[in-house]
Amino acid sequence: MKTNYTEKLTCATCGSDSHFEFNEDRSYVKCINCNREYLGGYEELLSLNQETIEKVKQQIGQTAKKEIIEHLKDVFKNNKNIRIE
Repeated sequence: MKTNYTEKLTCATCGSDSHFEFNEDRSYVKCINCNREYLGGYEELLSLNQETIEKVKQQIGQTAKKEIIEHLKDVFKNNKNIRIE
């Protein structure tokens, strides 16, 4: 199973996904591209990127479902009473 899923967070103002400046504890984030400041820090940036996070969750769910079905098919391949489709 794929164990590492990555997606870039984007600035809500300019859409930049790689121009962020953080303080040590990530309680403050600034987009270097447009100078937007996220005073709520990393948590605010996460909350503004919920659509991206949901896409990753769906990918994880689809991968898990596919692998579970494949595993069940393999486990029950010689069983005449149980059929996995």
